Amino acid sequence: MKRQFILIALLGVAGMASAQTKFQPQDTEFYEPVPRVVSTKANAAPSDAIVLFDGTNLNAWVSDKDGSTSPQWTIANNTFTVKPGTGGIQTKQTFEDFQLHIEWKSPELIKGEGQGRGNSGLFLQGIYELQILDNNNNKTYTNGQAGSIYKQRPPLVEARKAAGEWHTYDIVYTAPRFNKDGHLIKKGTVTVLHNGVLVQNNTELEGTTEFIGLPKMKAHGAGPIGLQDHGDLVSFRNIWIRPL
Repeated sequence: MKRQFILIALLGVAGMASAQTKFQPQDTEFYEPVPRVVSTKANAAPSDAIVLFDGTNLNAWVSDKDGSTSPQWTIANNTFTVKPGTGGIQTKQTFEDFQLHIEWKSPELIKGEGQGRGNSGLFLQGIYELQILDNNNNKTYTNGQAGSIYKQRPPLVEARKAAGEWHTYDIVYTAPRFNKDGHLIKKGTVTVLHNGVLVQNNTELEGTTEFIGLPKMKAHGAGPIGLQDHGDLVSFRNIWIRPL
């Protein structure tokens, strides 16, 4: 019985090899659809990206406190900085699936500890927070440190930089999907590179990123990119997004 099984297996492999010899290289080549061309340059957004901050103004943003189209955050030297007490900001435009690039830095003057040091947040679709925090020798709960999906998933590793140095987040985000009755069909996912290091790998979102309590799954459509006013002088630059 064993020999019979081996013989059948060998005949199967021989048959596959025989079928393979009938193919020509061009039989498995195709020329359409043709990918569209995206040009790139060093230290610049891809040609098909929407630039959300070019170093000069916050025209792409509004205040999430009062809806003002003139957010009060401070612009200087091609960066903008949280103005504590004025509230967060969010993009005028809304998005679903996207690739996002953003650079940020915590204040050079180290002040406070834990969640009280260099704290802000990046909100995907205005709902799901990717934490921004001075994580250099600053102990806090791991699902609240830089690179975490706040109160849900800690980063795979901690990509440290000293206070006052620029960090990068490169994000690929797929929005959750809901049916017409508001029931979840597919969870959202997020992949994050922090300073070029993978810290979230196709992580599923369990729902809202709550400060107190468990995540809540709420049906929604497209949403903005948001940045949090947590009272710290966190700065940002070079922000662009590519809807997918």
